[in-house]
Amino acid sequence: MKKTIGILLALIMIFTAVPLTAFSAESDTQAANADCKAIYEQTGKYLSSLGTPGVGSVGGEWMVIDLTRSGYACPDGYYENVVDYVNAEINEKEQLHRVKSTDNSRVILALTSAGYDVTDVDGHNLLMGLTDMDYVTWQGINGPVWALIAFDCHGYEIPINNDAAQQVTREGLINFILESQLEDGGWALGSFGKNSDVDITGMTIQSLAPYYNTDENVKTAVDRALKCLSDKQYDNGGFGSVDGICSESCAQVIVALTALGIDPETDERFVKNGVSVLDAMCLFAVEGGGFTHTPNGNLDGMATEQGQYALAAYFRFIEGKTALYDMSDVRIGPDTPDTSDEDAAQAVEALISEIGVVTQDSAEAIEAARTAYDALTDSQKAMVKNYGVLTAAEAEYSKLISENKTPSENPEENTPVTNGNTDNGGVPENGFTPENGGVPEKGEEKDNSQKVTVSDGENASKKHDIPKTGGYCNAAVCAFVPLFSACVLTALLMKKKKYKKI
Repeated sequence: MKKTIGILLALIMIFTAVPLTAFSAESDTQAANADCKAIYEQTGKYLSSLGTPGVGSVGGEWMVIDLTRSGYACPDGYYENVVDYVNAEINEKEQLHRVKSTDNSRVILALTSAGYDVTDVDGHNLLMGLTDMDYVTWQGINGPVWALIAFDCHGYEIPINNDAAQQVTREGLINFILESQLEDGGWALGSFGKNSDVDITGMTIQSLAPYYNTDENVKTAVDRALKCLSDKQYDNGGFGSVDGICSESCAQVIVALTALGIDPETDERFVKNGVSVLDAMCLFAVEGGGFTHTPNGNLDGMATEQGQYALAAYFRFIEGKTALYDMSDVRIGPDTPDTSDEDAAQAVEALISEIGVVTQDSAEAIEAARTAYDALTDSQKAMVKNYGVLTAAEAEYSKLISENKTPSENPEENTPVTNGNTDNGGVPENGFTPENGGVPEKGEEKDNSQKVTVSDGENASKKHDIPKTGGYCNAAVCAFVPLFSACVLTALLMKKKKYKKI
C-alpha cells in the first residue's frame, strides 16, 4: 500500500510541475500561423490604403510587389507613373540610372508582378539595360544578385547587347556571385567587403535558389550560406545588420528560406530558444498594420514593405504557391490585367474574407461583400472560391438578429465563419485602390500609440501576445490529471484507515 501511495504522489508531482508541451506543439504552430496571418492581412490592408505608388526604393516598386504577391491588384496609376519615370530617366542604353543597375531590376520585378510587359514600356525594353556585365557589377554583389532575380522572375531571355564590353549571361552572373562568397559562407555588400552581412547573404541565397537542385557548386555555396546565417541568428530568434537587430534582416532570411522550400517557422537551424525567425520578425509588427525597423521604434516604410513581402513569401510557401520572386504564375499582357475576371473575383474574395467573426456589427461588411458579389457576371461569380463563407455569414447574422443576442464571450466559440468552398485560408487575394496617402519614409511616425516593444536581449517571448488555442487544452489536461490522482489517493488513504480500524 505504501508503495502504491508513493507512486501516486510521484505522478501528482510530475503532472503538476511539468507542462504537457507534447499536447500543444501542433496547436502552438497553428496559433503562430494565425498570429502571423492577422499581421499579414492588417499590413496588406494598410498598404492598400496608401494610394498610388511612385517609382523608388520606398513607396514604389516594393509596395507594388507587396500588394500583388499578397493577392491584391496593382494600384491604379502606377503603370502610368512608371512610363513617365522611364521616359524622363532612361538613357540610350536602356538604363534607368547611370551606375545603379538595381533600378532596372526593381522596376522589372514590380511590372512583372502586376502583369505588364517589361520589354515594351512605352517602347523601351528594360531587360536590355541589364545586359552589360561591367555596368551590372559596378555596384558589387548587389547588381548581379538582383539582375539574376529579375531575369529569372518570369524566365526572361537575356537580350544580346553587341555594344557591351562583356555580355551578361546567367552563367556569368552566377559565377560572379559564387566567386564573391566570403570565408564564413556569407556575402558582403561591396566587392571588397570582409565581413558578411545578413541582408546581403539572404538576398544572394534568393538569387541562387532556382539553381540549388541543379548546380552542385550553387548547392555547396548555399549550404555554407545557410550555416552562416544560422550561426548569426541571435538567441532571441532575430537577425541584425549594421545597426543591430532589425525586422528587415529577419525578412530577408525568411524570403531566402522559403525560396529554398525551407519552413522558417519550424526548421531547427533557425529557431533559437524556442523562437523562430518568423516569430522574431512578427514582434516588430505595429497594431493596425506595418512594421518598425528596430526595437521600440516607430512605423517605418522600408520595414513595412520588407515585412509584408516576407510574410507573402511565407504564406505562399505554406499554401503551395510559387515563391515570392517566381512569377511564372502571373499572366503577362500588353494591358493591365486589373480588370480581368479573375481579379474582379479576387476583389470580392477579399471583401468576404474581411467579414471575420459575425456579430451584430457585421451588417456593413456583409452587405459590402454581397453587393460586390451580385455585381459580378455569372462567369466571375463562378470564380469566387469563398462564396460559401458569405452565405454562412449571412445566415449567422440573421440568426443573431432574430435571437437578439451577441456571440458568446467564450473566445473558443467566437470563431470566424469558414464553412464553404474556400482554399485560400481567408487571405485577401485582391483589394481596393484608395486615392490618397503614401508609404511613410524611414523613421516617420504613424502614431505614438503604435510604438511596439521588442526584446533586444536573449530572452524574447515565443509568440506575439496573442492567446494560443493549445493553451485551453493544456490547462484542462494539467488541471484534470492531478485532481484525478488526488481523488484516487484520497480513496486509498481512506481505505487504509478503514483497514486499521478493523
